[in-house]
Amino acid sequence: MKELLLMLAVLICVGTTAQKVTILASGTKTSMRGLSVVDDHTIWVSGSSGTVGRSLDGGNTWKWMTVKGFEKTDFRDIEAFDKTTAVIMGIADPAYILRTIDGGDTWQVVFENKTKGMFLDAMEFWNDQSGIVIGDPINKHFFIARTFDGGQTWQGIPENLSPVADSGEACFASSGTNIRKLTKKEAVFITGGLVSNVHVRATKTRLPLIDGKETTGANSIAVKDKKTWMVVGGDFNTKDSITKNAAISFNAGKTWTYPLVAPTGYRSCVEYLKKKQWITCGLNGVDISNDDGKNFTNISKQGFHVVRKAKKGKAVYFAGTGGRIGKLEY
Repeated sequence: MKELLLMLAVLICVGTTAQKVTILASGTKTSMRGLSVVDDHTIWVSGSSGTVGRSLDGGNTWKWMTVKGFEKTDFRDIEAFDKTTAVIMGIADPAYILRTIDGGDTWQVVFENKTKGMFLDAMEFWNDQSGIVIGDPINKHFFIARTFDGGQTWQGIPENLSPVADSGEACFASSGTNIRKLTKKEAVFITGGLVSNVHVRATKTRLPLIDGKETTGANSIAVKDKKTWMVVGGDFNTKDSITKNAAISFNAGKTWTYPLVAPTGYRSCVEYLKKKQWITCGLNGVDISNDDGKNFTNISKQGFHVVRKAKKGKAVYFAGTGGRIGKLEY
């Protein structure tokens, strides 16, 4: 019996240590929070100072560009459809969405909003035509717009039909993943701040993550299936705190459970990988769970803002501050 337990422990250790993060690029002043992985070779990133990057060889080499006229814009989210077509989101002052069809050589403004207080947080696409963008509350209602032509045009949802925000409730534009597709027609989004909720249409449920301050709450949600969701967050002012920084639901958000071993700090993004495997990242590192969120193991001390899996493939990439781009090796 002792020999069997020892063998199992060794196998677990080997499986964990086999998972690591390899740094592909770093050294610039760019902070990147937008990441879209089309396939195992095609990766797009976006970030501060109007920066967009594209790799067509799995991250080995990069084409870097500064969007003309938007040198001061922070592009917090990006959605790429192939090696030539992508949509980027500039958060505020004013809020913009731009689109390219030539690999980033030129960009067209497809959405502009100069409303006072407008702040876009994240985009999500069901397919190459249907998408959604969410923004912080205006007049106590979350801003939502839809596209049905691949981001060429956007239509705002009437204010009276958009979800109502609690006092002090907002979204974090930390990784472009606070809204996710849930079914072919539905999306789910999460919030933070003084109150942290999960929203599906007009229904919202309180999340068990730490909240009560502007810097606290849920930052990211990942969806395994219609009923299995994971949320991560915390307090980005206390990056090493593990207090109420992750939770998982197996019944479509009705009830939530905490991990037995939590991620090792504040986390800005979570991604479902396969079977029972999830990965999450934040300012102080990367953690992975191989048992549906019961236990997390730290596999890197390198900080990242966002992690995404290839839409068509198995590759997993990261992006963060200092122009840092990483790849999961497993």
